Amino acid sequence: MKIKINIQIFAIVIILIIAKQIEIYAWLMIFALIHELAHMFTGILLKLKPKSLEIQPFGICVVFESFENTEKNKIIIAIAGPLINIIIAVIVSFINIKAKELIINCNIVLAIFNLLPIYPLDGGRILKSIIKIKSTDETSEDIINKISNILMITITIASSILILIYKNIGLVLIIAYLWIIVIKENNRYMLKKRIYTMINK
Repeated sequence: MKIKINIQIFAIVIILIIAKQIEIYAWLMIFALIHELAHMFTGILLKLKPKSLEIQPFGICVVFESFENTEKNKIIIAIAGPLINIIIAVIVSFINIKAKELIINCNIVLAIFNLLPIYPLDGGRILKSIIKIKSTDETSEDIINKISNILMITITIASSILILIYKNIGLVLIIAYLWIIVIKENNRYMLKKRIYTMINK
Protein backbone atom coordinates (compact mmCIF):
# COMPACT_ATOMS: atom_id res chain seq x y z
CA MET A 1 0.00 0.00 0.00
CA LYS A 2 1.35 3.42 -1.02
CA ILE A 3 1.32 6.33 1.44
CA LYS A 4 1.02 9.83 -0.07
CA ILE A 5 1.30 13.20 1.68
CA ASN A 6 -0.34 16.25 0.13
CA ILE A 7 2.22 19.08 0.41
CA GLN A 8 -0.60 21.60 1.02
CA ILE A 9 -0.78 20.24 4.57
CA PHE A 10 2.47 22.03 5.46
CA ALA A 11 1.05 25.41 4.37
CA ILE A 12 -2.09 24.77 6.44
CA VAL A 13 0.02 23.88 9.49
CA ILE A 14 2.04 27.12 9.21
CA ILE A 15 -1.12 29.23 8.88
CA LEU A 16 -2.75 27.55 11.89
CA ILE A 17 0.40 27.92 14.01
CA ILE A 18 0.35 31.67 13.27
CA ALA A 19 -3.40 31.78 14.04
CA LYS A 20 -2.80 29.80 17.27
CA GLN A 21 -5.27 27.07 16.26
CA ILE A 22 -2.79 24.24 15.71
CA GLU A 23 -3.87 22.25 18.81
CA ILE A 24 -7.42 21.75 17.54
CA TYR A 25 -6.08 20.87 14.09
CA ALA A 26 -3.70 18.27 15.60
CA TRP A 27 -6.56 16.61 17.51
CA LEU A 28 -8.74 16.61 14.38
CA MET A 29 -6.00 14.95 12.33
CA ILE A 30 -5.48 12.27 15.00
CA PHE A 31 -9.16 11.35 14.95
CA ALA A 32 -9.27 11.71 11.16
CA LEU A 33 -6.58 9.01 11.05
CA ILE A 34 -8.66 6.76 13.33
CA HIS A 35 -11.68 7.54 11.12
CA GLU A 36 -9.77 6.43 8.02
CA LEU A 37 -8.35 3.33 9.70
CA ALA A 38 -11.97 2.32 10.40
CA HIS A 39 -12.63 2.59 6.65
CA MET A 40 -9.51 0.55 5.90
CA PHE A 41 -10.14 -2.26 8.40
CA THR A 42 -13.78 -2.50 7.31
CA GLY A 43 -12.62 -2.82 3.71
CA ILE A 44 -10.13 -5.53 4.68
CA LEU A 45 -12.90 -7.42 6.53
CA LEU A 46 -14.90 -7.22 3.29
CA LYS A 47 -11.90 -8.79 1.50
CA LEU A 48 -10.81 -5.60 -0.25
CA LYS A 49 -7.16 -4.66 -0.76
CA PRO A 50 -6.06 -1.12 0.24
CA LYS A 51 -4.32 0.54 -2.71
CA SER A 52 -3.14 3.82 -1.19
CA LEU A 53 -3.40 6.08 1.87
CA GLU A 54 -3.24 9.82 1.25
CA ILE A 55 -2.72 12.38 4.02
CA GLN A 56 -4.63 15.50 2.94
CA PRO A 57 -4.87 19.00 4.53
CA PHE A 58 -8.17 18.25 6.27
CA GLY A 59 -8.25 14.49 6.52
CA ILE A 60 -6.87 11.21 5.32
CA CYS A 61 -8.15 9.16 2.39
CA VAL A 62 -7.81 5.42 1.76
CA VAL A 63 -8.35 4.00 -1.74
CA PHE A 64 -9.23 0.35 -2.35
CA GLU A 65 -8.75 -1.90 -5.35
CA SER A 66 -12.01 -2.29 -7.30
CA PHE A 67 -12.09 -6.09 -6.72
CA GLU A 68 -15.37 -7.06 -5.00
CA ASN A 69 -16.01 -3.37 -4.26
CA THR A 70 -19.79 -3.49 -4.78
CA GLU A 71 -22.12 -0.59 -4.00
CA LYS A 72 -23.19 -2.39 -0.80
CA ASN A 73 -19.54 -2.68 0.28
CA LYS A 74 -18.97 1.01 -0.51
CA ILE A 75 -21.88 2.00 1.76
CA ILE A 76 -20.63 -0.18 4.64
CA ILE A 77 -17.07 1.16 4.29
CA ALA A 78 -18.26 4.79 4.10
CA ILE A 79 -20.42 4.42 7.24
CA ALA A 80 -17.54 2.90 9.25
CA GLY A 81 -15.59 6.19 9.49
CA PRO A 82 -18.28 8.47 10.97
CA LEU A 83 -19.51 5.57 13.12
CA ILE A 84 -16.12 5.19 14.87
CA ASN A 85 -16.08 8.94 15.59
CA ILE A 86 -19.55 8.73 17.16
CA ILE A 87 -18.48 5.70 19.22
CA ILE A 88 -15.35 7.53 20.46
CA ALA A 89 -17.42 10.60 21.41
CA VAL A 90 -19.90 8.46 23.37
CA ILE A 91 -17.19 6.47 25.20
CA VAL A 92 -15.19 9.59 26.12
CA SER A 93 -18.34 11.29 27.44
CA PHE A 94 -18.30 8.71 30.29
CA ILE A 95 -14.59 9.19 31.06
CA ASN A 96 -13.15 12.01 33.16
CA ILE A 97 -10.06 13.25 31.28
CA LYS A 98 -8.49 16.66 30.74
CA ALA A 99 -9.27 17.03 27.03
CA LYS A 100 -12.72 15.44 27.31
CA GLU A 101 -14.74 18.27 25.75
CA LEU A 102 -12.24 18.82 22.94
CA ILE A 103 -12.12 15.11 22.04
CA ILE A 104 -15.92 14.84 22.01
CA ASN A 105 -16.29 17.99 19.88
CA CYS A 106 -13.59 16.89 17.40
CA ASN A 107 -15.25 13.52 16.85
CA ILE A 108 -18.75 14.98 16.53
CA VAL A 109 -17.48 17.56 14.01
CA LEU A 110 -15.70 14.85 12.00
CA ALA A 111 -18.79 12.63 11.97
CA ILE A 112 -21.16 15.44 10.91
CA PHE A 113 -18.67 16.88 8.39
CA ASN A 114 -18.08 13.52 6.70
CA LEU A 115 -21.79 12.65 6.59
CA LEU A 116 -22.57 15.74 4.50
CA PRO A 117 -23.96 14.49 1.15
CA ILE A 118 -21.13 16.14 -0.77
CA TYR A 119 -19.10 13.82 -3.00
CA PRO A 120 -16.43 12.54 -2.33
CA LEU A 121 -17.13 12.87 1.43
CA ASP A 122 -18.57 9.75 3.11
CA GLY A 123 -22.13 11.11 2.98
CA GLY A 124 -21.77 11.76 -0.73
CA ARG A 125 -20.39 8.27 -1.31
CA ILE A 126 -23.26 6.70 0.63
CA LEU A 127 -25.88 8.71 -1.27
CA LYS A 128 -24.25 7.99 -4.63
CA SER A 129 -24.16 4.23 -3.96
CA ILE A 130 -27.81 4.21 -2.82
CA ILE A 131 -28.87 6.09 -5.97
CA LYS A 132 -26.67 3.83 -8.12
CA ILE A 133 -28.35 0.69 -6.72
CA LYS A 134 -31.75 2.06 -7.75
CA SER A 135 -30.76 3.65 -11.09
CA THR A 136 -28.01 3.88 -13.71
CA ASP A 137 -24.43 5.05 -13.12
CA GLU A 138 -25.06 8.16 -15.28
CA THR A 139 -28.16 9.14 -13.27
CA SER A 140 -26.35 8.76 -9.94
CA GLU A 141 -23.48 10.94 -11.22
CA ASP A 142 -25.93 13.69 -12.31
CA ILE A 143 -27.89 13.70 -9.05
CA ILE A 144 -24.92 13.66 -6.68
CA ASN A 145 -23.15 16.38 -8.68
CA LYS A 146 -26.17 18.71 -8.40
CA ILE A 147 -26.65 17.97 -4.69
CA SER A 148 -22.94 18.57 -3.97
CA ASN A 149 -22.93 21.96 -5.68
CA ILE A 150 -26.21 23.19 -4.18
CA LEU A 151 -25.16 22.11 -0.69
CA MET A 152 -21.70 23.70 -1.04
CA ILE A 153 -23.25 27.05 -2.01
CA THR A 154 -25.61 26.82 0.99
CA ILE A 155 -22.77 25.89 3.38
CA THR A 156 -20.60 28.72 2.03
CA ILE A 157 -23.32 31.31 2.65
CA ALA A 158 -23.99 30.02 6.19
CA SER A 159 -20.26 29.75 6.96
CA SER A 160 -19.61 33.28 5.70
CA ILE A 161 -21.94 34.60 8.40
CA LEU A 162 -20.19 32.49 11.07
CA ILE A 163 -16.76 33.63 9.85
CA LEU A 164 -17.82 37.28 10.19
CA ILE A 165 -19.11 36.64 13.72
CA TYR A 166 -16.32 34.44 15.09
CA LYS A 167 -13.46 35.44 12.74
CA ASN A 168 -12.24 31.84 12.65
CA ILE A 169 -9.55 31.26 10.03
CA GLY A 170 -9.93 27.49 10.42
CA LEU A 171 -13.45 27.68 9.03
CA VAL A 172 -12.21 29.72 6.04
CA LEU A 173 -9.62 27.03 5.26
CA ILE A 174 -12.17 24.20 5.55
CA ILE A 175 -14.62 25.91 3.17
CA ALA A 176 -11.80 26.67 0.71
CA TYR A 177 -10.65 23.04 0.85
CA LEU A 178 -14.21 21.77 0.33
CA TRP A 179 -14.54 23.96 -2.76
CA ILE A 180 -11.25 22.58 -4.11
CA ILE A 181 -12.46 18.98 -3.89
CA VAL A 182 -15.94 19.86 -5.22
CA ILE A 183 -14.48 21.75 -8.22
CA LYS A 184 -12.09 18.88 -8.85
CA GLU A 185 -15.02 16.47 -8.79
CA ASN A 186 -17.03 18.78 -11.09
CA ASN A 187 -14.20 18.68 -13.63
CA ARG A 188 -14.04 14.89 -13.43
CA TYR A 189 -17.84 14.69 -13.83
CA MET A 190 -17.88 16.98 -16.88
CA LEU A 191 -15.06 15.03 -18.54
CA LYS A 192 -16.85 11.74 -17.91
CA LYS A 193 -20.11 13.20 -19.27
CA ARG A 194 -18.39 14.42 -22.49
CA ILE A 195 -16.85 10.99 -23.02
CA TYR A 196 -20.23 9.32 -22.41
CA THR A 197 -21.91 11.68 -24.91
CA MET A 198 -19.25 11.00 -27.56
CA ILE A 199 -19.55 7.23 -27.16
CA ASN A 200 -23.36 7.30 -27.42
CA LYS A 201 -23.59 9.58 -30.48
